Amino acid sequence: MFLKDKTLLITGGTGSLGKALTSHILHKHPEIKKLIIYSRDEQKQFEMAQDYPSQRFPQIRFFIGDVRDRERLMRAFKGVDYVIHAAAMKHVPIAEYNPDECVKTNIGGADNVIHASLETTVERVVALSTDKACAPINLYGATKLTSDKLFVAANNIKGHNPIRFSVVRYGNVMGSNGSVIPFFIKKKKDGILPITDPEMTRFNISLQGGVDMVMHALEHAWGGELFVPKIPSYKILDVAEAIGPECKKDIIGIRPGEKVHEEMITASDSFNTYDLGKYYAILPSRPNWSVENFVDSFDAVKVPVGFTYNSGENTEWETVDSMRALIKEHVDSNFVL
Repeated sequence: MFLKDKTLLITGGTGSLGKALTSHILHKHPEIKKLIIYSRDEQKQFEMAQDYPSQRFPQIRFFIGDVRDRERLMRAFKGVDYVIHAAAMKHVPIAEYNPDECVKTNIGGADNVIHASLETTVERVVALSTDKACAPINLYGATKLTSDKLFVAANNIKGHNPIRFSVVRYGNVMGSNGSVIPFFIKKKKDGILPITDPEMTRFNISLQGGVDMVMHALEHAWGGELFVPKIPSYKILDVAEAIGPECKKDIIGIRPGEKVHEEMITASDSFNTYDLGKYYAILPSRPNWSVENFVDSFDAVKVPVGFTYNSGENTEWETVDSMRALIKEHVDSNFVL
C-alpha cells in the first residue's frame, strides 16, 4: 500500500520496462493517485494510451517531454512523489557512432532528473542502470556508470530534503526492445543465426523480474544503494539452439564495445557490497545513515573481499530447455520450434 494516494512518474515510460511497470502498478496498486508516463515519442504514447483508456484507468497521464529539457522536467515533476528514471539511449553501436547524443541523454538527462527532483516535492527516485556500467568498455556503459555515480552522490547534496535516490542494475531483459531473443526469432526464418562469439554469456532477467526489483528499491531503499539481482546466466549458443536448432550458426565476430562476459559487481565493489538474500546491494562509501542499522534491518551479510559477480562465472545457468520455456512464457506465447 506504499503507493496509496501517491503520484509516480516514469521517464522513458513507453519503453519495454516502462510499459511493464505501468501494467504492474495499475493492476497491483489501483490505489495510486496518479501515474505519469513521460517520454518524447508521441506515437508510442498514442499507441500506449489505447491500452489504457481513461474510462478504465483514470489514474494514468501522458506527458510529452525529453529528459534533456530541465524546464520541462520541472513542470512534469510538480506534485510528483516518486520518480522511476528509465529514459536512456541504450544501443551500444548507435552510442558509439553518436557519442554526443548519448552523453546528452544519459548523463545530462540524469543530472536534469536529479535537479528537477531536488527543486520539487519528489520523495524518492529510482534510476535504472545496466550491467554494461560495471567496468565499462563502451560509451553507453561509461555514460550509465556516470549516471549511477550522479544518483548515488545526489544523496549528499540534498541538504535537509528527505528525498532518497537509489539505483538498480541488472542484465539483459528477456524480450526487451533490441535484445538478442526477439532478434534471433526474427532471423530464424532466414535459416542463419549470427553469433558474435561462441563463448559469449549474458545475465538473464525477465521484464517482471526487473519490475519487481524497481518496486523493491522504490519501497525499501534508504538512499545511495545500488541494487543488483541474483539471476542466472545463459550461453549465447544455448539461446541460438533453443530458438533455431536447425539454423546455421554463423560466427561473425565480436562487435565494437562488446564484452564476452558481462559484470555487475567487481572486486573493487566488494568492499561495500552486502548480500540481502534476493539481491546484492553496493552501498555508498559514505552513506548518510548507519551501515550497522542497515545490516540489522535487512539481515545483510558482507560479501568476501575480492568477490565478483559476472555472467561467465555464475553459479546458476539457463539450459536450452529452460530458455525455450522462458521464451514461451515471457517473450512469445506462440513460440514453437
